[in-house]
Amino acid sequence: MKKHSARVAPLSACNSPVLTLTKVEGEDRTRENVVGSTDAQSASAAGGESGTSRRRLHCCVRVTAVQVRKALWGVAMVMCVCSSWAGSTQLAKLTFKQFDAPFTLTWFATTWNCLFFPVYYVGHLCKSPERQTPRQRLRECCRFFGDEGLTPKVFFTKVAPFGLLWILTNYLYLQALRKINTTDVSALFCCNKAFVFLLSWIVLRDRFMGVRIVAAILAIAGIVMMTYADGFHSHSVIGITLVVASASMSALYKVLFKMVLGSAKFGEAALFLSIVGSANFVFISFVPVILYFTHVEYTGSPADIPWAYLCGVAALLFAFNILVNFGIAITYPTLISLGIVLSVPVNAMVDLYTCDINFNTVRLIAVFIICLGFLMLLLPEDWDQCIIRLTTKLRKRDEPAEVAGETGANAGLNWRGRGRSSLSTYAR
Repeated sequence: MKKHSARVAPLSACNSPVLTLTKVEGEDRTRENVVGSTDAQSASAAGGESGTSRRRLHCCVRVTAVQVRKALWGVAMVMCVCSSWAGSTQLAKLTFKQFDAPFTLTWFATTWNCLFFPVYYVGHLCKSPERQTPRQRLRECCRFFGDEGLTPKVFFTKVAPFGLLWILTNYLYLQALRKINTTDVSALFCCNKAFVFLLSWIVLRDRFMGVRIVAAILAIAGIVMMTYADGFHSHSVIGITLVVASASMSALYKVLFKMVLGSAKFGEAALFLSIVGSANFVFISFVPVILYFTHVEYTGSPADIPWAYLCGVAALLFAFNILVNFGIAITYPTLISLGIVLSVPVNAMVDLYTCDINFNTVRLIAVFIICLGFLMLLLPEDWDQCIIRLTTKLRKRDEPAEVAGETGANAGLNWRGRGRSSLSTYAR
């Protein structure tokens, strides 16, 4: 069941759901068809071989169509992830010009997480052949927390800490937007991928990879260069510190989730996020009230609050988290991660025309090496083996097909001769 799981990530696409059960069932049906075709071959040799060839061709076309469909969905997902992440960042920046209350905005946006499980249940009713009532589905998903389900002890030990990390991640990110421009914030937040690798290597004993160490070094170098780009002014240093702290909280969230709770399927992930949103509404609602009466985050009257901006930021963040956590059901996780990186140049173009930002050489180099480090962290663990296999295939394609010609000239060879020729071709 592990390969059908989805890992929850607050603001990143580092760990996402892997596969859907429907695709695996389709593969099983394909295998059954292949077994049936094997039985049919024993009845007629010539007809069986031609039928097998047609079925293999049909299977190849079918697999190619699935890959093309996933790639097309991936392009759409990249655009949606990029627009939702960049849009929420830009809209939050505009919100602070009228309503300077980052914690209240964090609380308001986190409360929208309550909608995760209802949205998931609607998808369950539309897609699942075995429809369950909301109570049945809720009980089944609660098994993720243990045999006893969601008890008060489990809530305060395994759910509440992640809720606090979620709030800290968003709050520090929004605080950083008050200090520095959106381009720097979105670029620096990409460092959370490097922090996830470093924490996983230290805490979870994940596999050591030299290319990821290089990516982490690039991320740290980008942070230093970003600080140097503004001349180490106190305002920019505080903003950079805040966004790096936000990226660290995001990385700590993901690593601790994997260590404490493991992996969660789609329904379990949706339930977990809904519980985080509900707990935020029940237990954290007093904080915005205190900030209001102490005039830390004060506004004249509720009518002065830009509700359209607040709802827009919350809706975009909600859409972003849905795409990040559940979008892998229809496309590849790497494409979703690319959407986060592409939000950096989008924010840069918006900042270029809407605010006074100095794109000096140091800042451009810093943004480039941070994004490069992020892309290097997207490489699979066996990326070197994939390159070796690819170069080997290209090299074999360039070689003259001498053995193929010999096989065509000696069509009357027995099976032993064919086996030797194929072995000699492989050895070359």
